[in-house]
Amino acid sequence: MTAHGSAAEDSTFVRTYTLTRGRTRPRHLLGLDTVLDAGPGRPGPGQAEECAQILALCREHRRSVTELAGRLGRPVTAVKILVSDLLDADALVVPVTAYAASDAHSRPSAQLLAALSAGLKRKWPDAIAYPQAG
Repeated sequence: MTAHGSAAEDSTFVRTYTLTRGRTRPRHLLGLDTVLDAGPGRPGPGQAEECAQILALCREHRRSVTELAGRLGRPVTAVKILVSDLLDADALVVPVTAYAASDAHSRPSAQLLAALSAGLKRKWPDAIAYPQAG
């Protein structure tokens, strides 16, 4: 083993780097347990083949981010970045019912609020943030 790791580790890092186009953070707040469903949109041209695999898995039934990462054999962060791309293209959606089905008197989860915020930002990208919003 070299000082920088094995050739296999280096190859995996390079593949992950190219898979995410060098990005290290997803644009959307996604937890390990975030549930995803196939949406009406289509991924843009030039998307990684893993995006097609993610869509195929989510068309079968809803999947969590963790399950997708495990099935693809890819790091969770890389999968979150790809999922963010698919959310931006409306090819994936976060089903609100998965988070809204909890106790009616409880506060909305951070996941629900993040999904709502992301949807509103996609719908009205030029909107000005309300300065007193919490």
